[in-house]
Amino acid sequence: MSSRRASAAPSKQQASVGNQGAVTFRAAREADVPAITEIFNQGVEDGMATLDPPHTVGQRVAWFREHGSNEPVIVAESGGQVVGWASLSQWSARMCYDTVKELSIYVRREWRGKGVGEALLSRLLQRGQGLGLHKVTLFCFPENAAGVKLYRRLGFVDVGVFRSHGVRNGIWHDILAMERQLTDH
Repeated sequence: MSSRRASAAPSKQQASVGNQGAVTFRAAREADVPAITEIFNQGVEDGMATLDPPHTVGQRVAWFREHGSNEPVIVAESGGQVVGWASLSQWSARMCYDTVKELSIYVRREWRGKGVGEALLSRLLQRGQGLGLHKVTLFCFPENAAGVKLYRRLGFVDVGVFRSHGVRNGIWHDILAMERQLTDH
């Protein structure tokens, strides 16, 4: 099996997050995929993160292996448990968009609202800048007030709203598109 994953990755970083104590941030490893899948599926269950159905670990392993050296996946962990993850993924297969990436970020249910998401996103954006990426895009539910507030606080701007863009359980949902430039051009 070939993998696009690069071996070079930033080292671990530790920080205090809220009143939770030490949280370590590092490049994700394939061994983290079961925890990444569990956290993703919590986002599915809670209905504020994605229109996707729950994923299997196998689906997430394939997703993980598709990430190349310019598409980092990072995790936050505390006490040996992955408590959140964030990634930059290919936005389009067209070569002209190689430096435009799409953001995904998910935090374990009991860790939400405690600063883990902001810390993950800040580190991921710094990593993107270090890689020379031009722009990060994201797509979220406009009613995800906490997420939208975080994205705006970290420099994302609204691009527009796709009306009735995706369906889940027979209900059509609007999707807010946002972006953040990482370079001046």
